[in-house]
Amino acid sequence: MKVTVELSDSQLQKVCQLTGERKKGPAIRKLVVDALTMKRREEIAARFISGQWGTTLAGFESARAADRKRAKAREAEWRG
Repeated sequence: MKVTVELSDSQLQKVCQLTGERKKGPAIRKLVVDALTMKRREEIAARFISGQWGTTLAGFESARAADRKRAKAREAEWRG
């Protein structure tokens, strides 16, 4: 789909500089795609922060405790 966009020369130069693209079309396309990606990430992060989404790590706490116990045992062996 083609879209007409009105930008000043300085704005267009800034878009090219930010995206690393030399040509105008690819620079604008990349800027829009990047902005959409960032917005999507923001929405996903907001869902996790609000508690709407989440995850449980089965066995995480017990594994963590076991790691700490092993680390203390290794430290005791090393120190003699």
